[in-house]
Amino acid sequence: MSAPTKPLELLEGSAAIAEAAIAAGCRFFAGYPISPFTSLLENMTRLLPAAGGVCINAESEIEGVNMALGAAATGARAATGSCGQGIALMQEAIAEMALNETPVVVFNMARNQQDYFQCTRGGGWGDYRTITLAPKDIPEAVEHTQLLFQLADTYRAPVILYGDPLLAQTRVGVRIDPPSEPEPVKDWALDGTMGGTGRSRQIWTWAMGKATDPGPGPDGHWRAIAEKFERIAAAEQRWEADHTEDCDTLVVAFGSAAKFTDHVVAELRAEGHRIGSFRPITLWPFPGAALAEASRGCRRVLVFELNAGQMVDDVRQHVHDRGAVRAIGGVSIHESGLSYGPLLDAPVIRQRVLDAMRPDESEGVR
Repeated sequence: MSAPTKPLELLEGSAAIAEAAIAAGCRFFAGYPISPFTSLLENMTRLLPAAGGVCINAESEIEGVNMALGAAATGARAATGSCGQGIALMQEAIAEMALNETPVVVFNMARNQQDYFQCTRGGGWGDYRTITLAPKDIPEAVEHTQLLFQLADTYRAPVILYGDPLLAQTRVGVRIDPPSEPEPVKDWALDGTMGGTGRSRQIWTWAMGKATDPGPGPDGHWRAIAEKFERIAAAEQRWEADHTEDCDTLVVAFGSAAKFTDHVVAELRAEGHRIGSFRPITLWPFPGAALAEASRGCRRVLVFELNAGQMVDDVRQHVHDRGAVRAIGGVSIHESGLSYGPLLDAPVIRQRVLDAMRPDESEGVR
């Protein structure tokens, strides 16, 4: 007999993400309040102690990220976060996590979509990348939160959930179940059991080892790290494509914005337009091969993102005809600076898509 289905709960996005993280085994969280990340920190402060965990309101983003790093080094599932401004301060520590193979989940509850380069290129040192998932809504954010803890442990690497004000502050009905995969054994964790033996475990030594166990040395370690990220890039691409089998216009968007472009695409298809959509779920690794296939034969590839043009660089790298790519988004920020501006509106997006689909003199009829 199957277990009864857990009922839906009406939750704000930040609360749902916090509950999903705790259900996934997160037992340490540290952060510094900055909107719209603040509500996630507040929910972790409220919920984590009851689950036997620790949440610390750090004095800065730099302290918060390094606290999470230290907790993760002991084997705990640990996380931190901020919005893009605070995560800019965390870049050195995120690079250290990657190069020293310390798994941490970083929640970027961004104010808009201007952190794409930050999440996919990073600002730290060394040969590393960060797996970045960009959910389109709160139920998917719950799923991605639990997946990211598993991916962080599987690859021993920092990972990022790219959120936004809509995910943080909207209320929807969600169901939060424990993850199906068990937490892996962490035989690398610093637990104090091998002190004084000459073979104690180390973090921060780039796998150079000790005198009795030399390890690969810095060159060998850095090569192994680079090879690991190549494996991740091949194995962890995720995307969503709709109506691409016959489209001559393809709209590419990510995160919450993709919910709006999907609505517009559905409307236009119902009116007879041959239009499809493509959403990269992993911003890194970017699903380039899937985009190339989805855009094959398209006359137009329209990129909608709420920034001056960031993901469009990755789109141009992978489509068959770079000349078909056109950015139809732009910078659009609420006057408070804390949320999206008027461009994130389905009728506005629809008009931009229609304007881009209008034939010019050289193109002839559609």
